[in-house]
Amino acid sequence: MHIHILGICGTFMGGLAVLAKEAGHKVTGCDANVYPPMSTQLEAQGISLIQGFDPEQVQLQPDLFVIGNVVSRGNPLMEEILNRGLPYMSGPQWMGQHILHDKWVLAVAGTHGKTTTSAMLAWILEDAGYAPGFLIGGVPMNFGISARLSGTSADKSDASMFFVIEADEYDTAFFDKRSKFVHYHARTAILNNLEYDHADIFPDLTAIETQFHHLVRTVPGIGRLLVNAREPALERVIARGCWSERESFGVAAGQPGWGLQTHDDGSFDIVFEGQLQGTVHWSLSGEHNRLNALAAIAAARHVGVPAALAIAALGKFENVKRRMELRGTANGVAVYDDFAHHPTAIATTVAGLRKKIGAARILAVLEPRSNTMKLGTMKDALPASLAEADLVFGYGAKGSAKEALGWDLAQALAPLGARAQAFDDLEALVAAVKLAAQPGDQVLVMSNGGFGGVHQQLLDALA
Repeated sequence: MHIHILGICGTFMGGLAVLAKEAGHKVTGCDANVYPPMSTQLEAQGISLIQGFDPEQVQLQPDLFVIGNVVSRGNPLMEEILNRGLPYMSGPQWMGQHILHDKWVLAVAGTHGKTTTSAMLAWILEDAGYAPGFLIGGVPMNFGISARLSGTSADKSDASMFFVIEADEYDTAFFDKRSKFVHYHARTAILNNLEYDHADIFPDLTAIETQFHHLVRTVPGIGRLLVNAREPALERVIARGCWSERESFGVAAGQPGWGLQTHDDGSFDIVFEGQLQGTVHWSLSGEHNRLNALAAIAAARHVGVPAALAIAALGKFENVKRRMELRGTANGVAVYDDFAHHPTAIATTVAGLRKKIGAARILAVLEPRSNTMKLGTMKDALPASLAEADLVFGYGAKGSAKEALGWDLAQALAPLGARAQAFDDLEALVAAVKLAAQPGDQVLVMSNGGFGGVHQQLLDALA
C-alpha cells in the first residue's frame, strides 16, 4: 500500500510513518515545516517529504491519504482530496487498523507523564525479553528511537505480540473529534492522572472525563485498567462504568493495590497488596516519576513480567530526551531541558530538581507555548507552579496571532515580584540569564517546543 501522510513531521505522525515503512508500505508525506531533526530522520528511512500542502500532490496517486490532526478544512491539499472524493483516514485510525490490530496493546493515558511512563514500560518489557513494538512521543534513551514495529524477542520469534503506545486524549482529526486513544483498542491501559488541559478543544474537565470514559469502554473484559488512586477525576471516570479488571496504584498504606515507600536516598520500595516486591534504585527524581514507575510495573505484570524483574529493569532506565535532560555545563552553571508546559508539570519538574540539588539556585526559563497556555487558561496558576524557583525568565514570542500569547506574561508573573522577568526577545532573555547566573546555578528550560534553540544559546553565552 502507498500512503501519503499529511502532517508527517509531527511526533505521532512521524512515528506512524516509520512504522508503516517498517511494515512494508510505501510512505510519502508532506508538512508545512519540513526541517531537521524529523525531516532527516524520515529521509534516512527512505521516506520522501514534500514542503507544504500543494493540491498537486494528489498526482502521487497513493492508495490512501493519512491525515494528521494538524490538518483542518481550508488546507488546499485536503480540499482537493475532498473535492475528488479520494480515500482518506486519520492517523490514529490507520494505526489501529494496520499496526495494532493483532497486537496486545499497552496504552498509557493521562494528562502528564505519558511519554516517560510509556518509555519505562517499553524498557521493562524489553529487559524482560518481550521485545515490544512502541510509539512514544519522545526518544527513550534506552532505545535511541521513538518508534519501532517490534524488536527481536528472547525466543527469536519473528515479531513480538506486545505494543506500547502513548495514548493521547487530543482529538483525532478535523473529521473525527473523538480522542486518539479510542482507536488503539488497548488490552492493558494505564490511566495515569487527569486534569484540565487542551483548552483549545475541551470546554472543561468533564468533557475530558467523558473521553476517558470512552477509552474505558474499549478495554475488553479480559483486559486490565491500572488507575491512579490519587486522582478524583479518574474515580469519576471509573464510576461511569468499568467492564474489565482494575488495579489501583499510588494507594495509601494498608489499601489494596500498588503502593510505594520513599527513602532518603531517593530509592523507593514497591508494595503490592501489602507485600514488599522490591526496591527501585535509580537516578530519576520526583514523586511523579515514582508514580510513573509504579504504573509501569503494574502494567508489565499484566503481561507476565514479575514485579522483581520490572524493578531491576528500572534500575537501568535512562529516562527520555527532554525530560530533565542535562544539556551541558558552562562555567559551573548547568543547563537542563524539560518538556514541562502545564502548571502541574512545571511544579513537579521544579520540585524534582529542588529535591535533587538542595539549596543551589534554580533559574527557571519558561516558554508557555502549548495551545492551552497560549489561550491563557492556566496563566493564573503559573506563579504557584514556579514558587520553588529562585529566578524566573518567561518568554512570550512575537509573531502572528497564532504564535503569540493572548495575554500579558509579565502581568501573570507579577505575583513573583522581582524574582520574575518577562521577555518577547530571545536574545534579551539569554543576556538576562547570563547576567544573573552564578557558578553552581541550575538553569531549567521548560517548553514543549524547540524554544528557538535557547539551550545552546545559553551554554554559548555562559561559556
